[in-house]
Amino acid sequence: MTRTLHIQIGRTPDRSDLEERLAAVDAGEEPSARPSRLSVESLETFGRIFRPVNLELLEAIAEHEPASIRELARLVDRHPPEVTDNVTELADYGLVELREEGSAKRPTIWYDSIEFSGDVALRGLDDGGSAGIAP
Repeated sequence: MTRTLHIQIGRTPDRSDLEERLAAVDAGEEPSARPSRLSVESLETFGRIFRPVNLELLEAIAEHEPASIRELARLVDRHPPEVTDNVTELADYGLVELREEGSAKRPTIWYDSIEFSGDVALRGLDDGGSAGIAP
């Protein structure tokens, strides 16, 4: 079974996960700790989060399940401090979980694929606002 993380690009955050979690609480169930949806507010943020070096890290985590950030850095042939910075950013957005295992932090992901949605306007890209995002 494929587990998909849905990412919406736009100004309005997708709150459907919140509603699902609150419904689970109302039903006396344990809500999922992992949201299946993520809203990214701008194309600039989207571009920063999903730049090639970060996609390479996500792919390496999914394929190799490294035991630490240091091992992940070795897998992608990069310096550990740089990988730590990138993985921390991905964790801040909820794309990676960092699990404490002894003195190491193990990067993990719960999804197998990412699906993107959102409308991008081609006019008004230089207006200084959230350029390119249709409301």
